[in-house]
Formats: sequence, C-alpha cells, structure tokens
Amino acid sequence: MTNPAQELIYDWNIADGPIVPVPVALDDETLRDGQQSPSCNTLSIGTKIRLVHLMDKLKIDVVDLGLPGAGPHIVEDVRTLAREIRDSKLSIGIDCAARTVLADIIPIARISQEVGVPIEVSAFIGSSPIRMFTEGWDLDFLLRCTEDAVSFAIQEGLSVMYVTEDTTRAAPDDVARLYQTAINCGASRVCVCDTVGHATPAGVRNLVRFVKKVIADSGEQVGIDWHGHRDRGLALANSLAALEGGAQRLHGTALGIGERTGNCEMDLLLVNLRLMGYIDRDLTALAEYCEIAAQASGIPLPINYPVAGTDAFRTGTGVHAAAIIKAQRKGDTDLADRVYSGVPAHWFGRKQVIEVGPMSGESNVIYWLKSHGFEATEDQVAAVFRAGKASHRNLTDQEIRSLLADLDRSVHE
Repeated sequence: MTNPAQELIYDWNIADGPIVPVPVALDDETLRDGQQSPSCNTLSIGTKIRLVHLMDKLKIDVVDLGLPGAGPHIVEDVRTLAREIRDSKLSIGIDCAARTVLADIIPIARISQEVGVPIEVSAFIGSSPIRMFTEGWDLDFLLRCTEDAVSFAIQEGLSVMYVTEDTTRAAPDDVARLYQTAINCGASRVCVCDTVGHATPAGVRNLVRFVKKVIADSGEQVGIDWHGHRDRGLALANSLAALEGGAQRLHGTALGIGERTGNCEMDLLLVNLRLMGYIDRDLTALAEYCEIAAQASGIPLPINYPVAGTDAFRTGTGVHAAAIIKAQRKGDTDLADRVYSGVPAHWFGRKQVIEVGPMSGESNVIYWLKSHGFEATEDQVAAVFRAGKASHRNLTDQEIRSLLADLDRSVHE
C-alpha cells in the first residue's frame, strides 16, 4: 500500500539506493547492564516482570535476566523471571551474564534445568591490551579461561554467546584467536563490545567486518552480536553501523541506562529500525516501556527525549502549529505527523500537541479552544492570544481555562 505522506518526502537517506532489509534481532540488557548505572535504583521483581512483558510485547528477541554468579538474590530473581516467561508463554528468549569462570556458569545451568527453559550464557572476558596489562593477564590465560568456560557450558547443555569486553580497542590477532577458540569449543554466537564507548561508526563497520571474516574462516555458522556504550554519544549510530557491517543481533537498554553514561538506547533502536524498514511491528507500548524504566530506576526521562519525552510531539510555535493544523484538516493523520516531524507520533502511541505561548499565532489559539470544547469567539481568541504573547513560556491548560473562566464571569457581570 502506498503512503501518500511518504510520497511527498524526498529521502536523502536512501539517495544511493533503498535500504535492503536484513534480519535483525535485539537483546535487552536493562535488567543487567541497566542496573549498573551508578544512579539506578535496584529494580523490584515486580518491575522486572512488567518490563519483561513489555519487551515481549515489543517483540524484543532476548532479555538478559542478570548475572546469577553475583549472589543468591540475583539467582532468585532470574529463577522467578524464567518461570514467569515459561508460565506466561512469552516468546522472548533468555540469556544470563557470566564471567568466564565455572562458578558463574553453574547457577545458570541449575536454573535452566530446574525451570526447564533454555538459557544462553553470555560469557564475557576482557580482551584489550590495556585491560590485560592492568589485570596482569596474558593471551594464553585468556585462551585457557575461554576454553574451560565455553566447554563446560556446552557440556551442561547451555548455548554460549562468547563476549569479548573492550573489543574496539583489542588487537586483531588477539580477537581472532579468542573467537577461534570459543568457536572451536562450541560457542554459537560472539559478541563484539564497545565497552567504553571508544568507537566511531567507521570503526564499528571495520571491526564487525573483520569478525565476520574470522567466522567465515572457521567454517562454522556463528552469529554476531553488537554491544555498545555511549560515552561519546555514538551508541545508537554505532549499533546501526554494526548492522550494516554484518552484526545480526544488537544490544541496548531502556533509555540507554547503564554504566557511566550508559548503553545504546533500546527504545531509540526500535524507533530507527522501524523508520528504516528493518522491522515492522506494533510499537505503541514503547512510551510505557520508557516511563516504567524511568520511574523504577529513578533516572528522570528528559522532557526533550525522542518519542517518549513530553516535548517530543509538542509545539507552541505558530508556523509549525499552522502546518500541522492544515494537515489535520486534510483528514490525514500520517501527513499531520510528518509535516513537522521526522517521527510519526501515532506509530508509537503518541499524538501531536499544539499549545499557546509567546511564539504562537492565532491558529494555535483557535485550535486549542476548539479541541478543548470552546467556541473560539473573537473575545476568547484575543484574550488567550494576549496572554500567550505576554508569557515567558507556553501556557498550561489550567491557566487557559482559568483565563476563560475569568473572561466569562466579566461578560456576565
């Protein structure tokens, strides 16, 4: 079906040719990496259950339930969540983080066997020279840890995603040897990590293509994951670059919460994958997912945050509002959503909001009055317009209602 509004947009994003969609999966790290934010409240089990259900509703493929090796409280939460996913017959898959030590993998195997659900082990180890120097490791030590951990997990019937921390600052030969060892021991996925947010999109593409060749040389069918942080503000762009380079599964967290400045924003990843045509799914639950994550974590949702922020689809500017109003009069919601926005609000359960303030025109006032059940008489329009121009910010609905009530009383006195 053609989209009339879309046909009115020349898309420079695809000037060199249309995007060729490739399958892309998503791994949500909110309950694990998100909890590492120094400002994040510990999420209750009830909140975790709500978020898992929303992730499933958003068709996110996998959720990281935590690192059971961290202690009995995490073991209990992971067990409870695994049972919830099983009993509610959710489609979302499960993985759990583990260091490349047997003590971290054993509790994952026990939970999987007890609950009767498959759990992928995300077995991670540092890989960069700077980390090895700091820790006093050498490559032989890393290779031994890799072989022992991956082999043990496979023996326990667990699938393994082998994760190299700080891959974006690791030497090519080291990356190749580590991945070759993990693959030889049975790892079905490898995860390329920008642990400290070092990479640029060009660097990401170079690295993922290198890893793709390492896997091709192995002769095995092994998936490639990408996990990035946003220390330079590039996490979202880097995730899309990783997809272009050949990664098949991308990681993120709600609102990008995580260690230091956080991870790639899972919600914005969903938005962009939908806009780029990589996925086609109902994302009207996205705002709720963001709001619950913000409330429970104690990390405020910025008012200007894309899609989920209160200002995302809100305007008090006369020119902008006039264009939106004209589009709405044509009876086309998609046109109204796109004429002054790169993101269609209705795709994500939101709508355009037109307010009155110092930058407004009379069209803002008339629209506000009629949409709130007022006649929009000359006196009403003039009074609200004057108040908007005299204000240093957009007027609240209550302020406009109070102004109109005062006007009505003065008329009848």
